[in-house]
Amino acid sequence: MAMIAIGGAIGAGLFVGSGSVIKTAGPAAIVSYCLAGALVLCTMRMLGEMVVARPSSGSFSDYARSAIGPWAGFTIGWLYWYYYVIIVAVEAVAGAAILHAWIDLPLWVLAMALMAVMTATNLLSVKSFGEFEFWFSSVKVAAIIAFLVVGGLHVFGAWPGSSFDFSNLTSHGGFAPNGFTSIFSAIVVVIFAFGGAEIVTIAAAESKEPERSVAKATTGIIWRIILFYVGSIFLVVTIVPWDGAEVLASPYVAAWDIIGLPGAGTVMDIVILTAVLSVLNSSVYVSSRMLFALAAHGDAPKWSVRTSRRNVPVRAILAGTVVGWVSVVLAYLSPDTVFTYLVNSSGAIAIFMYVMIGASQLRMRRRLEREAPERLTLRMWLFPYLTWVVMAGFVAVLVAMAVIDDQRTQLFTSLGSLAVVLAAYGLRRVYGPRPVHSGEPRDPEAAPESVVTP
Repeated sequence: MAMIAIGGAIGAGLFVGSGSVIKTAGPAAIVSYCLAGALVLCTMRMLGEMVVARPSSGSFSDYARSAIGPWAGFTIGWLYWYYYVIIVAVEAVAGAAILHAWIDLPLWVLAMALMAVMTATNLLSVKSFGEFEFWFSSVKVAAIIAFLVVGGLHVFGAWPGSSFDFSNLTSHGGFAPNGFTSIFSAIVVVIFAFGGAEIVTIAAAESKEPERSVAKATTGIIWRIILFYVGSIFLVVTIVPWDGAEVLASPYVAAWDIIGLPGAGTVMDIVILTAVLSVLNSSVYVSSRMLFALAAHGDAPKWSVRTSRRNVPVRAILAGTVVGWVSVVLAYLSPDTVFTYLVNSSGAIAIFMYVMIGASQLRMRRRLEREAPERLTLRMWLFPYLTWVVMAGFVAVLVAMAVIDDQRTQLFTSLGSLAVVLAAYGLRRVYGPRPVHSGEPRDPEAAPESVVTP
């Protein structure tokens, strides 16, 4: 569970996507990662409070349903499912691009092969998903720790051929060369890099001790994730001039090259491929569990709650991967139009989810304080003031997306996705079965909260 929490939040967005953050904010990217990390940390604390009080395979979708209403559970559940089936395709395409340098096969063949392997892994059992994610996460964590140790020795002058030098933090236009407003512009990109930390709260329902697992994963583990992000970014901008062309391509490879480690590019390609496979593995898992939870409440086709003899929701897994297969095909047939639109239309969904988690925690906390205070063994800090501050922070990110030119398209297309799902709920309310107002499944015997036995 601890490694799932780490693996969910550390993806290719750190190793590659951090380059665009550094280009936007310069060395002040450190501050951007600190602020974004604080928002995500508080969100995980809110979510952890609810999961510990009442574990559920539907996680924040079920809590939104119980605290706010059926429309909230339906909306955030389907948006989250859509978000992750698109990520399945995005990560498969990214992984194929890395493999293509080593294996002379068409990109679409490699992408399909990666999806087939990760789909098969998830179809076996939840144990196989967990074991794969453990080893994927271990590689990523080992790479970051190695970078923290070697990079730290380099900047403090303890590495062969290095000297005590922090001049890159200020010598290329200052600490915030593009102005302090660039710090907040960069937060928009950084928020998405932290996305995935919430996966552990979904997996918790299938663990032996969900309360204990989530309590540990949403506090101590998230602090370590932030340390990995902030610490490694600090070393990158200290070692590499922020305005160098190599930063945008791959900041960590650029740092290793300056340190003088042979074969750094190949090693980082392997680490990035591992990060991609980790996210792909998690995306298949999460999308299937969210569809399963939706079906348990009558918000998705009934057939998707059927499980195998190992209690694996096979149909829910295949339903998500089918969308992934189609999206991969579109990535090669229409990369600049249809596929780009699909990616953009899921871009701001994570922010919608974070805001909904805050709103759910506000209402559920008050309800639990009245009805079952003994369940509140893990509490959000400075409630309710900090919850409101965090929600306001995410709303500010959405406003920033509307202002920033290269983020505006993602916001508006994501709002289009939100409108479609809300319209679908309206149709479901008119023509479908009566919505379930609580977070409990419609048929507890057919859809237990723990989807798969450990």
